[in-house]
Amino acid sequence: MSSKIHVEKPLVVLHGDEMAQVAFDRILDMFIKTPLDINLVEVDLTAENRLVTNGQAVNEAIEMLNTHGVGIKNAGMTVNRAQLNDLLEKYHGIQEQDLDKLATKSPNGAIRKGIGGNITREDIPFTNLKVNTPDWIGRDIVVDTMEVGGIKESYNDVSQITGVIKVLFVGASGEPVELHRRDINKGDPWLISTNQMTDVEAWAHSFFQRAIEEKRDIYLGLKDTVIAGYDGVMRHGIEQIYYKNYKQKVDELGLKYHYELIDAQAARIVANPPERAIWGVPDNNTGRKLYKLVESLKQYGIPERKTHVSISRMSAGGGDQYGSFNMAAAEDGVIKIVVDGVEQHARRVKAGDPILFMSNDREAIKDWVKQAFRDAAQNDKEIYFGLKREYMRYDVAFSDVIRESREELVAQEGMNVLPSFMVMRPSSQLIKMITDPARNALYPAQNLDGDIFSDISAALGGSLATASSVIESKSGVMLFEAPHGTAHDLYLKWVESNGSVAIFNSSALIYAVANALQTIARREGNDDLSTYASNMKVALIKTVEQGIITGDLKGKTVDPENETVVDMHGFLEAVDNNLRKIQEM
Repeated sequence: MSSKIHVEKPLVVLHGDEMAQVAFDRILDMFIKTPLDINLVEVDLTAENRLVTNGQAVNEAIEMLNTHGVGIKNAGMTVNRAQLNDLLEKYHGIQEQDLDKLATKSPNGAIRKGIGGNITREDIPFTNLKVNTPDWIGRDIVVDTMEVGGIKESYNDVSQITGVIKVLFVGASGEPVELHRRDINKGDPWLISTNQMTDVEAWAHSFFQRAIEEKRDIYLGLKDTVIAGYDGVMRHGIEQIYYKNYKQKVDELGLKYHYELIDAQAARIVANPPERAIWGVPDNNTGRKLYKLVESLKQYGIPERKTHVSISRMSAGGGDQYGSFNMAAAEDGVIKIVVDGVEQHARRVKAGDPILFMSNDREAIKDWVKQAFRDAAQNDKEIYFGLKREYMRYDVAFSDVIRESREELVAQEGMNVLPSFMVMRPSSQLIKMITDPARNALYPAQNLDGDIFSDISAALGGSLATASSVIESKSGVMLFEAPHGTAHDLYLKWVESNGSVAIFNSSALIYAVANALQTIARREGNDDLSTYASNMKVALIKTVEQGIITGDLKGKTVDPENETVVDMHGFLEAVDNNLRKIQEM
């Protein structure tokens, strides 16, 4: 007779890339395949397979999640231009112009949209991590962002009708060409944003000149993978200027240049600030928030972390930047927004100017807001929403939904005691979360803000691997994941060493697997599985309590002198040993 724990319901497993996948394979073998008799529905979501299947792997993942209800997702890589070129060279028969957007873009937004889910991230309850709060007061770091263009000068509104919204372009021919269309419902917010590349280039020259004059290391952050036709276009133009005009001088002065995705870069800089730097965030929607945060940190610093932080992120079900249409203008002309045949807005663009059109779905917003209120009510949390209501009609739609949702929760679900909440600007929301956090709070944020805020919060909590993430849909689909990325740099070390150098903190993946198993146990009434999954969490937390940690947590426990730093394999073996002992008790 098998000693394995029998599980009736299947678990959907979405595989990813690089070092995260190396760890994921070990975790699946050690903590699922060996001790459990369970059917795993596995989907290959590697960047390579998404390309080869022309995005069908993403659709398969969505179908399997909606069919089976519970899944675990590993971090996947979103290819940049160079990586895409390498894949296209490897697969000669694939033509880029024939590729579906799911073949090359991040699958995360499509999956959240496909299951109708919203994401919540929160700290793993380690008991002995004491984060060394970085010394920010007086730190010589400046943030530079564009003063013109972008969402700051966008046109945004709330649809007054249900119909079709189109993005049209009128160029030299004088004939309107449809670039994009999508359905829109009454009450849905929408926004059109552009940047003039001449302004972007002027900003780039000013930015690099300032760095050289003030002798500062240079940091540049954008989201060029997910918003390739907007942030990617800006990055390309800015870096062309850097390499042509400024790199030699930067090298001569011994200065460093760093480009990174803005969410990862924000986490790195806030948690481990450089001594002297200029931080370029050309997207002024994000740049102004980070400018205000940095100025606040330089004046007041970061207090010791004693609170529980949860970030609830709007899904891509409605859109925002992650569900946007974005591209560079092919020629000089006029961009028009038309709703059911009626022109709502028009603006001139020049060839090469990045264009971004985004919208959101009012019902998806309502699902998200209600989920935030339910979570806060069940777990005794305060809520701090971040909205720019005073000049963004787009955000007024969210504000209206907050009021309606509270009324409906009382009338339809009998929630007579609702959690307290506050609406503030997103920059104030971020500053509150970092410098004056409430005892137990939830910070709902739209997609890009949520990415940035949650990465900062996780990094300040110890490491991106010390937070958990869950995507929950209205229909009951639950998808658990780790908030960190694929760990590209660590993967290169692993490859170069033929697997002998395995550096990776698997905590978030272990915790996500345990959460998924607990959910299945609850749904099928499986006490043995429930106990096992709970013991997984206890074993993980106990391992860190014993001082057995990976390098990213070095010096961050309450007893640094008794820490034992191990590699990925050593950490997994320590968790497994503790789990076996607990199971035998």
